[in-house]
Amino acid sequence: MSGSDREAAVRRLLEQAPRPLPPEIHLEAVRRGGRMLRRRTLARRALWLLLLAATLAFTVWALTARPWVEPPSETTPPLSGW
Repeated sequence: MSGSDREAAVRRLLEQAPRPLPPEIHLEAVRRGGRMLRRRTLARRALWLLLLAATLAFTVWALTARPWVEPPSETTPPLSGW
């Protein structure tokens, strides 16, 4: 099938009147769409909760480990007995 034949076939399909859909298709689409929205909302909330937990864990670790403080030097012996 060449390009012009395909184009003509598509034009014929587009010019036809649309066929009526069975009424149960609409109800099924609404049910599936609602389920998709609930799943997406649940996933979004779970990700926000995970982000909050990770932020809280990092904050607690940073406050206890204090990684910004320079560790004491262990290369020189302590001066005693002067």
